[in-house]
Amino acid sequence: MNIEGKTALVTGGAHRVGKAITLALAGAGANVVVNYNSSADAANETVKEAIALGVDGMAVQADVSAYGAVLGMVGAVKDHFGGVDILVNAASLFKKTPFPVENISDYQRVTRILVDGSFYCANTVAPMMMASGSGSIINIVDLSAWQPPEDYLAHSVGKAALLALTRQLAVEMAPIVTVNAIAPGPVLPPPDYSRKQKSEVASTTLLKRWGTPEDVSDAVLFLVQSEYITGEYITVDGGQRYGGNQFG
Repeated sequence: MNIEGKTALVTGGAHRVGKAITLALAGAGANVVVNYNSSADAANETVKEAIALGVDGMAVQADVSAYGAVLGMVGAVKDHFGGVDILVNAASLFKKTPFPVENISDYQRVTRILVDGSFYCANTVAPMMMASGSGSIINIVDLSAWQPPEDYLAHSVGKAALLALTRQLAVEMAPIVTVNAIAPGPVLPPPDYSRKQKSEVASTTLLKRWGTPEDVSDAVLFLVQSEYITGEYITVDGGQRYGGNQFG
């Protein structure tokens, strides 16, 4: 797909890796929609930076785990831009849920954002993509889909389900829409990580270093523009899948 002039919706697109993806798509010429739940200031700042790149942009608040909210969000995007050509499901809630789960609401919240939210967004934009004759959906998973770490039950189950959803949507939306996944590794340390923690995580990768959010956004651009790749995933992890525990 030629990205220029298209409209991209990025869930969780206000900060961190989501922001890098938003700005990369804007830099490639796409109008961008930044979905956020509570990060209004960050979302508006990201939109401002995107517009400075010469495209149009808007921030839309919606809890993607609520189908009604997703319908409202996509409706607003359709009214402003006419439709959605590119969907990046990047929204997630990274939270420990040790098993047996004491607080079932934590498990439900994490999985509803990852699984239900991604499905709701894809389900809502699919008719527009099918009608226009093209589209691209990118789901952001991570290594826990293959290597579940202890105490992150909901996160691992959610990411594995999102990978399965990727393959199923590729089947359902063929041959018009491509659907793929990206599994980032250590590309952006949490704000509270010490130098020692950063070093320890870097040592688990084959390349012995952290990547950058732009490494992920580059993969997004590649998959959106690749018209003969669907139902697949790319790991952007510096070889961490073969080098150690992804959460250090």
